[in-house]
Amino acid sequence: MNPILNTDSYKLGHFLQYPPGVQAVSTYVTTRGSSVMPEIVFFGLQMFLKAYLAQAVTAADIEEAEEVAHLHGQPFDRQGWTHILTKHGGHMPVRIEALPEGMVVRRGIPLVQVTNTDPACFWLPGHLETALLRAVWYPSTVASSLRHIRRTLMPFLEKSCDDPETLMPTRLSEYGARGATSLEQAGLGGAANLLLFENTDTLAAVLHARRYYGAKMAGFSVPASEHTTMTAWGQEREAQAFAHMVDQFGDYPAYSVVSDSYDIHNAVSELWGKLLQARVRGKPGLLIVRPDSGDPIDTPVQVVAQLAYHFGTRLNGKGFKVLDDKVRVLQADGVSLRDITMILGRLEGMGFSAENISFGVGASQLQKVSRDTFSFTMKSTAIQDGDGRWRDMSRRPVTMHEKLPDLGRRAVIEEEGELTSIRLEELGGRVNHLSPVWENGTLLKDWTFEEVRQRARARHRLYG
Repeated sequence: MNPILNTDSYKLGHFLQYPPGVQAVSTYVTTRGSSVMPEIVFFGLQMFLKAYLAQAVTAADIEEAEEVAHLHGQPFDRQGWTHILTKHGGHMPVRIEALPEGMVVRRGIPLVQVTNTDPACFWLPGHLETALLRAVWYPSTVASSLRHIRRTLMPFLEKSCDDPETLMPTRLSEYGARGATSLEQAGLGGAANLLLFENTDTLAAVLHARRYYGAKMAGFSVPASEHTTMTAWGQEREAQAFAHMVDQFGDYPAYSVVSDSYDIHNAVSELWGKLLQARVRGKPGLLIVRPDSGDPIDTPVQVVAQLAYHFGTRLNGKGFKVLDDKVRVLQADGVSLRDITMILGRLEGMGFSAENISFGVGASQLQKVSRDTFSFTMKSTAIQDGDGRWRDMSRRPVTMHEKLPDLGRRAVIEEEGELTSIRLEELGGRVNHLSPVWENGTLLKDWTFEEVRQRARARHRLYG
């Protein structure tokens, strides 16, 4: 991607629109409004910095951008981009400050602040808006939505499981790669999922966490069948297909077998529960029975009950039934958060622990979000004139009830256990959580995936 053209068309002409004498512009990314999810998880900036902003502009980029701009009907700042190439080696002269990634903050707090470092390039912060906002809103929104799911599920685990904190990261498996619009979206959204949950079949997710946050392995998978590999045996040989899975993968820690190709209840009661039970018990691995079709709430509950009848259960420390350690259930066919809570509620009412079942999510988590989910915005709020003085910049509110982003250059401080935004000039000796992470082509802070993950999972908002 030509870094000059990673923006909106109309921004190519903005270098001609500022008043004379402007030296710098300060702009920041934040969220607006309120919703049932008033907090957001900040995530994704480091991926953008390493993948895109680290790419220096070249002479060929300038030539291409000029041709595209003129054919497209826009002016082009050849002098400005040539200045960046010759004076800065093609690296954009900007300073980027940001909150620690993974931090959970309430709506309205600045997440990222951008200022140019070369007066000749005062237009750069605005030019970067398109790419920078896109880089932040999507992974942050996915992570925030999944944090909401995690917080919704936790009461079920706390009530019925001996070790809810250890179990929680394995309660949700992400299978969204095929439902994503692109490989990059699968990687960005999948990496956001891995902050809150650790089971995934999206290889792009673990590669993004590995490449951009240094995680040797951020997510885990198990050998698993699909309907194609099961129905290839034919209905008359379904038992052989299941037995083959046990033989091939029973020595792995866990393996998953989709079991509803023909009749899920026959498969559980007759095949897994009787014919193949000894074979399953003879292997060290955990069999995960996957009922995909049927009623998304009743069917998995019935499968848990059937497995309990055939394999037996034990009581955990909280008095709830836990399936034999050789079997568990995974429901992964289009379940919503409402479905999951209903399943867990029914199982709880029947005396079963939430640890007996886990769930799969796909495109619903990677696709059913937008920039408007949390009303992400990037606004220029301060401008430096020719005398070096900073002044506020903003439009006038349309109505008296409209709340615009806070003006001026911002800082984020802790105040009475909460993060709050203040003017930079008011910072004094207090710690500014908006700290420099990038300047003039150099990464100043390289977060590890584990650091980001710990903040995203922390229960206290200030630290997570």
